[in-house]
Order: sequence, then C-alpha cells, then structure tokens
Amino acid sequence: MLLAVVAAVIAMLVAGAVPAAAAGSAVVGVASGRCLDVVGNVKTSGTGVNIYDCNGQANQGWTFTSSGEFRVYDATMCLDVVGQDTTAPAALQIYTCNGGANQKWRINSDGTIAGVQSGLCLDVSGAGTANSTLVGLWTCNGQANQKWTTSAGSADTQPPSVPGNPRVSGLVCDAVTFAWNASTDNVGVAFYDVYHDGQLMKSVSGTTLSTGLTVVGGVTWGLYVNARDAAGNVSQASTTVPITPPQCQADTQPPSAPGQLRGSASGTTVTLNWTASTDDIGVRAYDIYRGGAKAGTVTGTATTAPATTFIDSGLAANTGYQYYVVARDAQANVSARSGTVTVTTGAACANPVCAVTQIATDTDIPWGLATLPDGTILYTRRDAHDIVHLNPASGAKTTVGTVPNVANTDGEGGLLGLAVSSGFASDHWLYIMHTTPADNRIVRIKLENDRLNTGTEQVLVSGILRNKFHDGGRLRFGPDGKLYASTGDAQNGDNAQNTSSLNGKILRLNPDGTVPSDNPFGNYVWSYGHRNPQGLAFDSQGRLWEQEFGNSVMDETNLITRGGNYGWPACEGTTGSCGTAGFIAPKHTYPTADGSCSGIAIVRDVLYVACERGTRMYREVISGSDLTNVQAYFNGTYGRLRTVEPAPDGGLWLTTTNLGDKDSTPNNSDEKLLHVTLGS
Repeated sequence: MLLAVVAAVIAMLVAGAVPAAAAGSAVVGVASGRCLDVVGNVKTSGTGVNIYDCNGQANQGWTFTSSGEFRVYDATMCLDVVGQDTTAPAALQIYTCNGGANQKWRINSDGTIAGVQSGLCLDVSGAGTANSTLVGLWTCNGQANQKWTTSAGSADTQPPSVPGNPRVSGLVCDAVTFAWNASTDNVGVAFYDVYHDGQLMKSVSGTTLSTGLTVVGGVTWGLYVNARDAAGNVSQASTTVPITPPQCQADTQPPSAPGQLRGSASGTTVTLNWTASTDDIGVRAYDIYRGGAKAGTVTGTATTAPATTFIDSGLAANTGYQYYVVARDAQANVSARSGTVTVTTGAACANPVCAVTQIATDTDIPWGLATLPDGTILYTRRDAHDIVHLNPASGAKTTVGTVPNVANTDGEGGLLGLAVSSGFASDHWLYIMHTTPADNRIVRIKLENDRLNTGTEQVLVSGILRNKFHDGGRLRFGPDGKLYASTGDAQNGDNAQNTSSLNGKILRLNPDGTVPSDNPFGNYVWSYGHRNPQGLAFDSQGRLWEQEFGNSVMDETNLITRGGNYGWPACEGTTGSCGTAGFIAPKHTYPTADGSCSGIAIVRDVLYVACERGTRMYREVISGSDLTNVQAYFNGTYGRLRTVEPAPDGGLWLTTTNLGDKDSTPNNSDEKLLHVTLGS
C-alpha cells in the first residue's frame, strides 16, 4: 500500500500536478490584491503577464536584481517589454534575460514600477481587478492599478557620486572626445548622461567613460556629465569643461551687403525689411544700426538663415530715425552697409509697445522680481544671494540683506524666485525660492524696516532635488490665495512623471506651507510632466499659464490644469510621444534658437514672454484658451531677457541676463533693469 502511494505521488510530480513553489517574492497589485503572474505558468519566451490569485507558484516568484531586472522561474527569465516599445500602451512578456534596456525596471517610493527605457509604469489594463487581466505599460498616472507591493526588492534612493575629472581631447571643428572618471554607487552605475549647457547630448552605458561628441565650429559650449543608476537616481553634475571648436574652414570673404532696405512707421514703432545677403559659407546675423549706433541683432544658426525683418519699438513720437543694416558670417566677416532709410514715427503711440526706459543696472543677475505696495521693486541677485530694494523713479538702490543658506550649482541654481505676500502691509512676508547645498527649497522671511529679518525665516518646502541646471524657481501667488512654484526635473526626466516627486512640477501650497486639501495627489504637486518651467502668470479668468524650457527642439507655453500631465520626458513640445493619451499639448511652441524663454507676465490678457537664447520678448494675445497674434519685440536690442513682470502703471518690468549666466560667479555681469510702456 505504501509503495502504491509513493508511486502515485511520483506520477503526480512527473505529470506536473504538484506545481513548483516560487523561489522569489510576490508582486501584488494594490487595487486588485492579486499577484503579477506569468500567463498559464508557461516558461517560454514571449509568454504574457497578467494578474491572478496569489498561489505561491513559480510563475509568481519574482527576484529584483541589482541591475534592475525582474527575474522569474528561478531567475532564468526576465520581465521584458515587447519590441522595446517606449510608447503607451506597451505589451509585456517574459523573455530570456539579455541585459537589454527593455528589461530594466525601477521600483519607486510611491509603489509604482517603471520601465527604465520608457519611463512608463506597470499597469493593470483597464484598471481591471479580475483574474487574468493583462498587465502592460502605460503613462504613469498615480492610480491604484499602477501601484504594487513586493519584498522582491526595495526602492533604491541613493544617487551615484559625482563623475570626476571631466576632460576633452581631439577637439576639431565638428567633433571632440569627452572623458571622465567613474562614479560609484551602492548598487551600480547604469548610465552616464552627457550635457552641454543644460541640453542632453547623449547617454552611454555605466561602463563607458569616454565618448565622441558632435560639436559646432566656433560655438562655445560647456560640457559636463551626470551618472545615473538603474533606479533612475541621478548624481550631481561634474564640473564644466568649456570648449570652442575651431571653424571647419578658413573664411575671409564677407557677405554681400543687404539690399533694398525699406521701413515703415506705425505710431512709435518702426518695421524694417531688406533682401538677404549672400555668403560663400553662410550669413549668421544682421546688425541693425539706428543713428550710427547698434539698435539690435537678428541671428540665425548654422542651418537656419537669420530673418530679414526687424521691429524697433518704444521710439519717440514725430521723430525721424535713420537706419542701415550689415551682415555677418560665423567668422565675424562683416559686409558693407546696406543703403540708408529714414523713417519718421507718428504723432503718438498707437502700438502695443510704446517706450522703454532703463531704470537701473546691476553687476549680478536679477532673477526674481516683485513690486511692493508702494510701487517700488524688490529683486533677487542669483549668484550674490542678496535682495535689492529699487526705487524705479529715482534709481536709488538699497541692499536689504542676504538670504541664509543659499548655494550655487556652477550653473543656474542660486537665489531664484520672489513673491510678496498679499497681506504684506501687515505681515511683511517675502516668499523666496533658492538652492541650498543639499536641495532647492521655498522659504519665507519678513522684511521689516527695509531689512531682511533672517530670524523670522521659515522653511515651507524642502527636499526639492537640485542639480547644475533644471532647478526651475519661479514663485507666483494665485487669485485663490495659494502660492504656486515651478520646479525643474533636476536633470532626471523620470522625476517629472513621478507624482510623489516634487521635481518637474508646478507646486501649490498654502501661504503657511501646508498642503491645500484640494490638491490632486495629496501633496504639493499641482501639475506634472515638466522639464524646466520658469514662467508663471495668471490671466483675468484666474487660469495659470506656464513657460517651459525644452531640450534641443522646442520650448513651450502651457495652460495649466489641476492634475495635468504635460508629457516630459516622452514629449518635448509637440515632438516625441506627444500623442499619448493623457498628455496635455502646449498652447504655443518656439524653436529653441528663437526661445529659451524664462519669465512671463500677463497684462490685460496679453501674455509677454522674456527669452534668453532668442534675445527677444514675445507678445501673444490670449483669445479663449489660445494664444494669437504672436509678435516678437526687442529682437537682439537688449540681448538675453530673463524676467518680465507687470508694473503698477500697466506696463512691464524687464531684466537682462547677458553675462555670467551659467557660471555661478557673483558680480561678473552687466545687466539692465527696464521699464516698458505699453499701448492699447
């Protein structure tokens, strides 16, 4: 009898009637309570993945490896994205482990599990909870069908160390080799991301310590590198290595003179047009002269010719102005002058922009700017870490104090946004966003007797990740009495899609620093999927508009909605996976050569956008939920423009950011603070 029982058990085992026990750990869906399961308990590459009642079998036993893989069946097969698809929806399968990026995963602190390659989240299809519901990848949205519990592995929150000794070799006109020393990490470095001036150039594996880069002759860039682990943690950036490649060919021939210069006046604005110059290699810019002094510059790129029109605004009424134009190539060869044209302005300003007055200069970079109830101005000095009180009528300036614990980043961090309490007359609170040695944060400090009372400082929000670039920094009180803040992704696009992270977001907080009860995710996050937003402004309907830096293709202006996802890093402007369900499209985009815009202001439901690389201010009429009648002003007149704010008289405050913009060195700038008079 005993022999018969033993034989029966052996037969059952051979037949598979007693399933193998799981060697790993269960991954359990929060919404369903069911386990991540290989369909049909089949151990074959290409088999799909679903949820099923937890039963302890081998097809539910997952091991999370140090390299970021989810292994199953005694760690012989890996969770894999079919076809390496990086757009939602994407299918999952098990497949022989091969180390591919589509087999790397990140366990997030909010319970989501994201694909390292795609940034998309493990998602139970249709938010289903029934047995056999398939599991795939979808845009991360923080819902319960994307949250999991597991002891297979824990979230890795420690970033790698800073890559050391960045250096270049073999610099020629169109290429350079960039190298660095290895970073260290508690688990392991998976990638190195190489940037120039905040723009991602390429990513290489964690075992690669040098790479060839394509560069542009005659253009100065600052190269640096970040280390990234499989969990998506990003190091602080290396030091910057400046390069200026030589031109690819000697060029001593100047462009031809611009032709057929003509001009017309409308009120106190002059519009000039001319025919393009020619050059043996290419025209790079036109310089416009008014009365013999340079009035502005229209620039192009190595692949895009500069425009042949220029708008000169804010001129005196009933005055004749004489203009000519010269062309330049990339090696600074200058053409002969165009013909001269004289244009007489009208009797009064009948234009949107009527006059520009310089109210002050500064040796540091004015970043945040706010108007006090008496009409005077406070502005932050980014690299010097202090706040200046300016009387725009007299030009008198007083330094009211230095903000404590501010640190630079050898890039764009430092003393950033500034907002004045709506009850300033009685409570004296200033709200400030700044970088520290460890993070970015929002604080408030009282301004009493024209001095910062640093003993009153309160830290409202801390733990916003910092990096060399992508620190955001703008503050704006809304008509609802809440404080809104823009935060950058800290050079890690994964942060932007993680609603538990404060980076790559628009934040919303009560004036005392508490979380408003109607915020969509139960924390400070109001909207997400942002790269490096810096402009915030409200229109007459109480709607929030936002300005955001793109990487290398386009910048964008967004109309912000509660809980909205604006797509980064899968979507940049209208490029990439911008058609993905759930992504909100921008209201206007700008090529980065014409944009890199930072601050925005709204006056009488017209949006004004201050642009750095584009060296211009855009004027855009808000019509419904669209931006119309887009026009560019001051194209090259004042150089790079950083901050624009409403002035009490219905005009604008406008600041430049031309020198020392990316080096964190205090008082090495020569910047202007301007007042712009607006017409009807």
